[in-house]
Amino acid sequence: MIKKTNKYFAIVLLTIATISTSFSQEDFTKYIDPTIGNVAPFLVPTYPTMHLPNQMMRMYPIKKDYISDQVDAFPFQVTSHRSPGILPMKIAAGVVNDASWNKKMTIDHDLEIIHPWFYSTYLIDDDITVSFTPGEKCAIYKIDFPKNVQKNLLIKGSENRIFSKDKNYFNVTEVVSKKNGGTNPVTNSFSVFLYGEITDSTNNPINEFEFISDKQKITISANANAPSTILIKYAVSYVSLEQAKLNFEKELRTQSFDELSKLGKIKWENAINQIQVEGGTEAQKRTFYTSLYRTYERMVNINEGGKYYSGYDQKVHTSNRPFYVDDWIWDTYRAQHPLRTILDPNMEDDILNSYTLMYEQSGWMPTFPQVFGNHLCMNSYHSSAIFIDGYRKGLKNYNVQKAYEGIKKNLIAGTFIPWRQGNPRLPIDDIYHEKGYFPSLKIDEKETEPNVDSFEKRQPVAVSLGITYDFWALAELSKELGKKNDYTLFAPKAKNYKTLWHPEKRLFMPKDTNGDWVMIDPKNGGGKGFREYYDENNGWTYAWDVQHDISGLTELLGGKKGAEMRLDQLFREPLDMGKSDFYINGSNSTGLVGQFSMGNEPSFHIPYLYNYFGAPWKTQKRTRFLLDTWFKDNVFGIPGDEDGGGMTAFVVFTAMGLYPVTPGEPYYNITSPLFERTTINLKNGKTFAILAKGASKTKKYIQKAFINNTEIDAPFITHAQIMAGGELRLELSELPNKEWGKNAKIP
Repeated sequence: MIKKTNKYFAIVLLTIATISTSFSQEDFTKYIDPTIGNVAPFLVPTYPTMHLPNQMMRMYPIKKDYISDQVDAFPFQVTSHRSPGILPMKIAAGVVNDASWNKKMTIDHDLEIIHPWFYSTYLIDDDITVSFTPGEKCAIYKIDFPKNVQKNLLIKGSENRIFSKDKNYFNVTEVVSKKNGGTNPVTNSFSVFLYGEITDSTNNPINEFEFISDKQKITISANANAPSTILIKYAVSYVSLEQAKLNFEKELRTQSFDELSKLGKIKWENAINQIQVEGGTEAQKRTFYTSLYRTYERMVNINEGGKYYSGYDQKVHTSNRPFYVDDWIWDTYRAQHPLRTILDPNMEDDILNSYTLMYEQSGWMPTFPQVFGNHLCMNSYHSSAIFIDGYRKGLKNYNVQKAYEGIKKNLIAGTFIPWRQGNPRLPIDDIYHEKGYFPSLKIDEKETEPNVDSFEKRQPVAVSLGITYDFWALAELSKELGKKNDYTLFAPKAKNYKTLWHPEKRLFMPKDTNGDWVMIDPKNGGGKGFREYYDENNGWTYAWDVQHDISGLTELLGGKKGAEMRLDQLFREPLDMGKSDFYINGSNSTGLVGQFSMGNEPSFHIPYLYNYFGAPWKTQKRTRFLLDTWFKDNVFGIPGDEDGGGMTAFVVFTAMGLYPVTPGEPYYNITSPLFERTTINLKNGKTFAILAKGASKTKKYIQKAFINNTEIDAPFITHAQIMAGGELRLELSELPNKEWGKNAKIP
């Protein structure tokens, strides 16, 4: 039986290898470096996550930060992006005592090996090597102890943890809880079931291990005579312990560490090699392919062999279709979801179906869907964006009417208070519906609405602009679905941004309940993160937060030339204060160029607005500069919170020479690509190539452009043109062609 299984595994491995190498002879996974961005400018770094593309098993060592040379523990699972791993494990040799549970494991950074499919580090004080490789719902830790020492695994859990064992097999049930905010906080909990065994390097059980469970601690020890190399082979489930056993049998029963690692490598090749580049520098390729790797960290499929646990009704459901969770839509609707509509439209369709099911199961369309349910975070209801964007790109394999119902309910019946999504509408929300803006407090006025978070504040300008975009998305979807009455009702709300336009300031400024301007300092007013009026960014960033009506924004700025000059000013406008003073409140506004913040999501589309203002050459100049300046191939290489693919999707698009300024409009902006040739192997069997012969640091300005040998004079390309296959050919020069695209019309 084992021989047959291994033979079958070899055939599967060969088949997958054939598929993965059919794209190209070069393996671009060699450019992935998960340590890029592991040191943050101010707030949250990237994490060196080991996982398979969009799969639920994830791990990264628990440490204070990258700089630290000590690991606190190695987790058995990371249930959601950026959260601490669960069931943290320490590894120790020799006699265990109370101090062992608090001892940290010292490493040497230069001896770490980090790939998405494989991790290894050397515990320098203990002469122990720890390695890890993930599957879809399973993983293997390989631990090489010194010879002739006692071997110990020290695992902590929660108070609700349940542990049992049978010979060398062990079972753990861990309860994970998350509290959402509000005047009546709700704690959502779910169970993680783990089933595993301990074997030697040849897959034979090691029966010498002793298991001791004491309250929140599990001690697993073997004497000096046990094999020096051990494997901890385990599977996890959110469904049941029995399902964890089934996951184990499916993925791990006969798998060795090396076999699982090789299979993981092949799966990453299959994902990463879908985009092939030629030209560019080694550093640019490292930045590009590491960014592409990060876009696959979320969402994750938690369907386990035809079943999935939903935190939206706390039930187990039967389905053969993937069920995806772990998304931060405020960050990811801008570029990560649109990127997936190109690279894997079927997956994006499954994601839209998952969102729809979450609405059916909970009564609200989620915004930050997690395993346990919707996490209340940020502002607005931008799940509306991914539905109109997907629908107009042909993604309709879900209950579209039910999805529309959920989007509409969010915006009509839900509150707009930040971090309170999915709570019922309140009188404060009525002001937006009646007057077109979310109300601000007067300067130094005390909060009167108990549901407003004491830290997150009202964010009235950010909320007003965000919800206005969401109403545009709702109106456009109603038009697509032939709901004429709804379109007539909601379309005017897409213009609500104009209610906060201050013609003298030429910025969006807050208004109080009475409609009076609140005359703040738009550069530094609003406390931490400027949240009393904006959100994480100041008024200069939110001055451009009208992706859905760029022509209307252009009119407010005095026409194309006035808009172009104002955009120039953004990139040159000084802080008018010391950086130390600015960053007391503006710690999210990293990667500054003038008042432009490369390190935060609402800025991503801004450099592309020159394409609409009659100066595409400035988009080409700015985007190249921003990539070259702020995205490096080292531990400091990400300018702000990367947010699990939200920021790196911008890098992937922009490096290819494309960007979706308005999710919901099925076209992309064109800019100067980093590479001489970028080839996307589409899932429909076709290829789309972007050619830019001679592209370099200085040779970046587009002189002419051709789609399938037909010349175009506009910096736009439709989604349909990309998915039909073919090529976009750009002729570049070192000097700008200021006439190309000057009078372009939007598709």
